This record gives sequence, structure tokens and C-alpha cells, in this order.
Amino acid sequence: MSEITRRQLLTFLGAGAAAAALSPSIDRLGLGQAEASGFGLFTPVRLPHPLSIYTKRRSFLPTGVGDGVLLPPATDPSLATYSVLDDVVVPPEFERYVIVRWGDRVFRSQDDYVGYNHDYTAFIPLEGDHDGLLWVNHEYVSFPFSFLAPGTPANVAGFPTSFEKVIGFPFPTAKNREALGEMLYNCGGSVLHVRKAREGRYRVRKGDGYNRRLHGLSGLAINANRADGYALVTDWGARSHQKGDEDYLVGTGPAAKDVFPLSSDGLDEKIIGTAFNCSGATTPWGTVLSSEENFQGDSLFFVGVTEDVLPSGIQTGYVAGTTGAEFGQVGEKYGWIVEVDPKGDERSKKHTALGRFRHENLALRAEPNQPLVAYMGDDRRGGHVWKFVSKGLVKRSSSKRNSDLLERGTLFAARFNPDGTGAWIPLLPTTPTNPNVPSVVASVKIANLGPAAAGDGTVRLPKRTGLAGQTTSGGSFVVTTLNEGTVLPDYRNKTLADFYPTPGAILVDAFLAANLVGGTPCARPEDFEVNPRKPREIVMSMTDGAPGGEGYPDSRIFVVAKYSTATTATQQSGSLHKIIEDTRDGTGSTFHWTRFVQGGEAGAADGTGFAAVDNLTFDRTGDLWGVTDMSTNLHNGFDVGSASAQQAINHALSGNTANLVGVFGANWLFVVPLDGPDAGQVCPFAYGPVRCEMTGPTFVDDTLIISVQHPSEDSPIGDGTILSRSMEMLKLDGSLFSQTRTVPRGSNWPDSATGDPANLPCPSTIGIQRKPGHK
Repeated sequence: MSEITRRQLLTFLGAGAAAAALSPSIDRLGLGQAEASGFGLFTPVRLPHPLSIYTKRRSFLPTGVGDGVLLPPATDPSLATYSVLDDVVVPPEFERYVIVRWGDRVFRSQDDYVGYNHDYTAFIPLEGDHDGLLWVNHEYVSFPFSFLAPGTPANVAGFPTSFEKVIGFPFPTAKNREALGEMLYNCGGSVLHVRKAREGRYRVRKGDGYNRRLHGLSGLAINANRADGYALVTDWGARSHQKGDEDYLVGTGPAAKDVFPLSSDGLDEKIIGTAFNCSGATTPWGTVLSSEENFQGDSLFFVGVTEDVLPSGIQTGYVAGTTGAEFGQVGEKYGWIVEVDPKGDERSKKHTALGRFRHENLALRAEPNQPLVAYMGDDRRGGHVWKFVSKGLVKRSSSKRNSDLLERGTLFAARFNPDGTGAWIPLLPTTPTNPNVPSVVASVKIANLGPAAAGDGTVRLPKRTGLAGQTTSGGSFVVTTLNEGTVLPDYRNKTLADFYPTPGAILVDAFLAANLVGGTPCARPEDFEVNPRKPREIVMSMTDGAPGGEGYPDSRIFVVAKYSTATTATQQSGSLHKIIEDTRDGTGSTFHWTRFVQGGEAGAADGTGFAAVDNLTFDRTGDLWGVTDMSTNLHNGFDVGSASAQQAINHALSGNTANLVGVFGANWLFVVPLDGPDAGQVCPFAYGPVRCEMTGPTFVDDTLIISVQHPSEDSPIGDGTILSRSMEMLKLDGSLFSQTRTVPRGSNWPDSATGDPANLPCPSTIGIQRKPGHK
């Protein structure tokens, strides 16, 4: 059993007064600010798996939507039975309500509607915290949106879908231009003017002039200027929201100068749309930085563009059947950090100086008279940790001129050394190549589980004619333990200039360029937050250590597998790390790093009691909040689809044991208090509806705003079908017990309280606040 001690927590997060104007969430009032521990005392929500907090505090066990019982502390908090509810379950002292949901028509044009799969949220005040602009990311589409949504299981054919009933017109029955366009329209983001009503809840001001959509096809009308065959592709249907507009985005920085003039669309720095928007950041100058994540398109996940590029930085060609090919969206213009001015005073920008990769989020240091510093993660297996340092200096943190600092600077990839030191490697033409070596990357797994099989230690490097027998250039070349001896010599003793002709081309192909110069492949680096108490320290969530075809996390740094058949061996369920910059202002080339906690069941070695930690945030007093991002097909140990087959859960296995996350149930929200009686404890605050993910927590005044993404994903809409299984789990002492778990097969949230199977699951953004009379 692993428990975070108060001493460990204080060592990791630090003590003392909070620093000013770093993370925007710090400027908001935390919930329950009258209480000593920031959020205030609350009764932890009882999850299916045992946690140490349940031995010390009573807990709230949900028994029905809005109902539950209080359980006393128990030496052994293992539950023999557990019924998962289709609801956002919060402590009994709190209430939750919907602020806005998918399909809401709150814009001036009644054809426009709020997009799907809500993610990152940001609040820009207009008149204090009671009146402001709410930004919501829309990441992607998934079943039950439509049968045609990418990745839809075949066995849900014939089950109801949600689009027509929510949006009000039929979705196409074939994958045509209208279908693809409507999917892209449902990505991007929404600007919503919200105001607190008398009862203390935030409401959207319908029809307000601030309300607008920025989506995957914004600016499609500029296709009319093209000479490459796409001049007539300026709409995706007859409805007004399906007509192309002039709300295009613009690129800034090196790739806009070096690469975009070469793009086959002939549009130079102009860009059609933003999509695939995951997490992000809110700037001190009142804009939102939205992260384009899974922009890569293929035959299965066709809502996307081409990721592979030629040495010049332009795409290798359109991928047939993708939205990129349908609308002429060239791949080099997607996968960036997008700056949006919610007030609409500035055109939205894609800042190419920050690199092109699968951006999850961004954390800023914007301190007067210092360079602007940004930390970012590339959310893929083997993705990198990044830092950007601006060329110019911040004058006033609140000045909109700071946006210009994102256009010029240096992008660095992190190299983590096993001894706890690290270096920032600049992605410059003069940087020497030092490619990652598969047998080194995979060395710890090999030492524990025997010789690597074919493909172990996967490292991808840029493909170039004449290197290692290659006859074409562009895209990636796979290096493993089987071919590293013959391949890697051709990639050594060079510089990035030998692979890319311009700085902009390097930034377009940042993932491969970082592999080439020896940036450490990581365990799906997702969220980064600057510690408000110690701004030299950056907290990082690593969501999943398992390797994949994209890359192999460095096993010397991250737990990439379960290395033993012992039932209590350390699990590969993600982790929290931190970087400690060696320089006060964060602009130096070296750092130290440490692992704070390892994911996995609390009864496992090093396990802290969560899996797949994702978005993080600090409240105003410095308490650390986090949400989990367990894969939908593993929730509660059931696969997706109508059959909902049971996933095998066996603690005696070694190797890739991803199925063990099934013991954690639904995705949930937790806090680690810095002060008070629960300091250092993982305290569950909420869990989400069936097959959902909770994302984008933002503190505003006395409210926690958070998104609930993809309820009922890839599963039939809730129709009363209840799944049941027996599940092997670890007690806190490491012994095994069996729990009978029941869970609805699908979701009807946010209207699940009525029990009506006609209610449809809708991604939504909600508010959570204390009930009147509860302090």
C-alpha cells in the first residue's frame, strides 16, 4: 500500500505564499474559501476500489441519482458489491447543474449550435467573476453521435443514435461531404457569455453578441481563391451554418514564413478551421490557448489530416477518405497551439513557434521583465515534454501585446536522465543528432521480462533517401531493437539542418525531430501546471506508460509494464512527475526531475489509488486537483459495443496489464489537499456518468466548472440494460478480494435522473457548488 505523507506532499508541492499571476486558476476564488483546506471540508465520494482516505473519514456511497448513504471509516474499506450510477456523483454538501450542453442553440443564428465532446474550459471575466465569457473546447465526435463516427463498434448497428433528436435534422446515412463537414463543425470551440443568476448558478445569455462558434471549417469560404481543385468546396450543405464563412485563422512564426507559402492550398498563412481541440490554457492577457491534439487522420479515424510531411514541412499528400482530403485541409496547418480572443477583437492565430505535435495542454509563466515560458506535452506513446522560451520579454502580464511573444522564440525537448537530472534540447538547425536507441529505451523492461520481442523499443525517425537503405523521403522510419545496429549509424554525427532545410520545417515535424536529437520518449505526457508556491517547479501528468506503435516510453524513467507476476507488483497506470528548473526564471538549459506518485491500485507497490491521471489544476490555496482518463473500452472491466464483453482482470499476469484499470470504474475527479486533516490524501470528489471522461476543471468564484465528455461513448444509449460481473481487486494490504460490480450498459446523462430511456446522452459543461447552508 502506498500513501502520500504530509512530508512527501510538502516536499513535492512546497509551502509558503502563492506566487502571483502564474496559473490563471490561481486568480479565481477557490471553492469553500472560508475553510482551512482551500476547497473546504467535504465528504469523500465512495468509489468502487479501496482508498486510504476511507479508513480515516466517513464517505458518501451513492445509491441512486441524487441519493446515497454515509459509510463510517473502516480498517478494511473493501466493498463486496458496488453499483455504478449513470450520474455526476458529488459529495452530499455539493450540487451540480448543467451550464450548456451539446446542441444548445444559444447563438444569434438559430442554425448554429454548441459542439460535441466538451473538453477544456476557460473563463474570461467581463464584470468580475459573476459575468464573463466561457470558452469550451470540442475535441472530436464519437458514437452515439452517429453510426458514421470514427471507431464506432460494428455491433451497435440498429441501436438509436442521438444526432437527429438533439440537433433537429437527419444525419446523412453515408460518409459524404455533409457528414464529414458536420463532424468537423462539431469540433473546435464555443464562446459563451455566461452570467450568474439569482440562485447563484451560471446561465448562458442566449442570442448574445459575444456567443460564437469557431470550428473545424471556419473560414471555408477562402477555398474559392484556390487553384488546386478545391475552389468549389466552400460549403457542406444547404443550411446557413454549413455555408463557408470568412472566419479563417492565420499562422504566425517560423512555419508560417518557411512552410505555409509552399503549401498546396496556395493560401499562404491563412488556415481553414481549428479542430481536435483538447486542453489548453488561459493567458493573463485574456485570451485562450487551445491545443489541437489528435489531428492525424487515417482510414479508420478519418476526421483528421495528414501528419506525415516531406523534408520541406509540407504534407506527403492527402490521405484518401479523410476530412482533410475532402475539404483540402493541408496537414501542415494542423496540430498547433491556437490563440483565441473570446471577445472577438483579434483573428484567431496558430502559433507555429510552439511546434506541431499532438498538443494536450499548455502551462505559462508570464512574469514581468522575463521571457514568456510555456510548457507542453505531446499526448502519444513516446511523446515528448516541451518548453518554449520567447525571444522578447513580458512587460505587463495583462498586456495583449504578450501575444506577439508567442511568435518568436526557441522550442526545446526535454531529456530526462536516470539520475534525476535533465536537459532542454533546442530544436535548431545546428542541433546535433543523437537519436534514441531502442535497446536503451526498453532496457528496464528487457531486464525484467526477458529479451525484447520484435518491435520492442520502437523509435520513429524521419525517413530520408539514402539513409539505412531508404529510397523515399518524408514520413517516419521505424527503428527497433532488431535493426538499430544497422540503421542508427546513418542518423548520427549530423545536425537537424541535414534533415530539414528551414527552421519552420523542423517545427512542423517536431515529434520526429525530437527523437532525432535525443528528446526522451515519455508516457503520454498530458497536463502541465506551474506550481503556484514554487514557480520553478512544473507538475506533469503522465497518463499511461504502455508502449505502442507510435513510440516507447523510456523504461528507465517510466513504468512501462507490470514487471512481475506478483499480484502486488507496480502497475503501469500512469504517474505524476515534476520538473525543477535549475534557473529561477525557467529559461535555463538544465533541470532536475522527480516522480511524485505512481498510479495503480492502492494495494499495489507504489500505487496511489488512481489510474490514467490527465488534466490537473491548482485551486487558489495550492491544493492539487486531477481527473482521470481511463480508456472507454476498459471502464468497469467491460468492453464497448452492445455485447459489452468482460475484460480479463488478472493480477497474476505480467507485461501489458492495461485491463487492471477496470477496477477503478468510471473516470473521476480528485483533490490532494495541501493543508488540513486530509493533507496528502487522494480525496475523491466526483465521478462521472457511464463511459464518460471529466475534463477541463476551472475554478471561478465559488464554482468549479468542468466538462463531461462522451457519456455512453461507443455503447448503446441507456435502455435499462444492466451489466454485472465479479471482479478481482486488491485490498489496501495487498491481498485479493472479489467484488460484484453492476453498471448500466449505456448512458442517458444529463437527464438520467428521470430513468426515461428516451433521454439522450449529451456532452455538457457543468457547474459544481456548495448547497445553500453547507459551509
